[in-house]
Amino acid sequence: MSVRSRLSVATGVLLGILATVGYVLSPPSFDPPPLTQSAGLSALPAQPAAEYRPVPHYGAIDVKDISVPAQGTTLTATIRSPRTPGRHPALVFVQGSGSGDRGEFTTQATWLARAGVVTLTYDKRTVGYDFRHRDFSLLADDALRMIETVRGRPDVDPGRAGLWGVSEGSWVLPIAAAKSMDVAYTVMVSAPVVSPMRQVAWALNEQLQRLHAPAGVRELLTKAMGGVGFDFLRYDSVPVLQRVTQPMLALYGTMDPSIPFVESTQKLTAALREADNADYTIRFLGGADHAMRVNGGPFAHGYLETLANWVLNLPRTAAPAAGLQVAGATPVQRYVAADVPTAPWYARGAILGFALTLTAVGYVAAPVTEMVVRLRGRDALVSRPDLWPGIRRRLRRMAWTGVGLLAAVTAFITLIVLFSVNQAGAWPAVLAGWLVVRVLAVLMLVQEVTTVAALIAALRDGWEPGRWQRFALAAVLGGTAMLMVTAAYYGLFGIPW
Repeated sequence: MSVRSRLSVATGVLLGILATVGYVLSPPSFDPPPLTQSAGLSALPAQPAAEYRPVPHYGAIDVKDISVPAQGTTLTATIRSPRTPGRHPALVFVQGSGSGDRGEFTTQATWLARAGVVTLTYDKRTVGYDFRHRDFSLLADDALRMIETVRGRPDVDPGRAGLWGVSEGSWVLPIAAAKSMDVAYTVMVSAPVVSPMRQVAWALNEQLQRLHAPAGVRELLTKAMGGVGFDFLRYDSVPVLQRVTQPMLALYGTMDPSIPFVESTQKLTAALREADNADYTIRFLGGADHAMRVNGGPFAHGYLETLANWVLNLPRTAAPAAGLQVAGATPVQRYVAADVPTAPWYARGAILGFALTLTAVGYVAAPVTEMVVRLRGRDALVSRPDLWPGIRRRLRRMAWTGVGLLAAVTAFITLIVLFSVNQAGAWPAVLAGWLVVRVLAVLMLVQEVTTVAALIAALRDGWEPGRWQRFALAAVLGGTAMLMVTAAYYGLFGIPW
């Protein structure tokens, strides 16, 4: 058998071993079953036309920026108030996930203020809130500070001051409402009543289905999610919702790929029944996305009018007519919002970070050691100095391929997440990205096999590596082996595609 044939066989055997290792080490697969549509949501009554009748929204308003002290920080807020005399209802806008700038609500807040509602928007805190740590109770305290601020104004009816929250904000609102009856009502927009982990997993799965992504892409992403140790991802909002007794308006868009809106509605209504709260109105707006807009453009038809009519006419609108608590366009949710299996101990974030750090250290330490040895004039070889340059080139190529694989995986995951968040993307980009990741993984495997074969041949030819050369070999070959096992766990050598 020729050398090339032996290398091909060795590569194939190692590929099979890595695929098997990935299968054995993997947690249970993430494969959400189809959702059986409940009879109550499969044929909803139409939203009453009176709820979205035109609302005059051209009145003069005053705009004022203020500073509101909060726990550990000071938050800047903007109040928009109608100039018409008397007391008005008030609405405080609570942000979704991310940094949160009050400017994102300018259009809605201005429209409502011109319609007769005092509105307050504020910058989300940066102290005590970041990507890893999200204290929803702390955010609820901020919202209550804002409620206290608007309730103290002479132009606000304190009995009609409420909170509006979108997405992540709808995990904050129930906490604030359960803490204080100063919150007269809540408006939940695109509220994921499931846990953050289930919501994100559902959104990613939905987007991957729309992009016709290979099964391995979902495996890669869900395994990465399962290894994330952020406590807030397992947050359950249902126990808090079971203590909310104030009137609630919940709005969902039927074109929202980020929220399992059917399950969210079922959990929301069940929780409010547990709270003995019948004062809820749930509306599905046809064509609306996560932000209540149509394809990221103008607001969906009837959204602002529905919101304004409900708020302006409280408390009369708190209790909808019999059989109309849930109405609007018929929602269709294809898959259950399943939980992502928790990663085993050897695939948790800390262990993964440690393994990748060792790999990176090995890749960096090898050339640094060689440079130091040369500068100190200790580059003498015991024998066959002609063999080391070829092996060194192989090690360098292997290290660059490993670095390229890490960069490609990071970029690919970022691409998929951005597609999910922005509700966009094209399937060729997903397939191309996945192809690049898989090709780099296989190339790294081939380079490992061929480098080991070259090393064995050199040793047979009488080469005796020095101490620093043995270190460089162990660092790069060992680091690449560790990276290959990690790649195997994440399904980069797995079958099917």
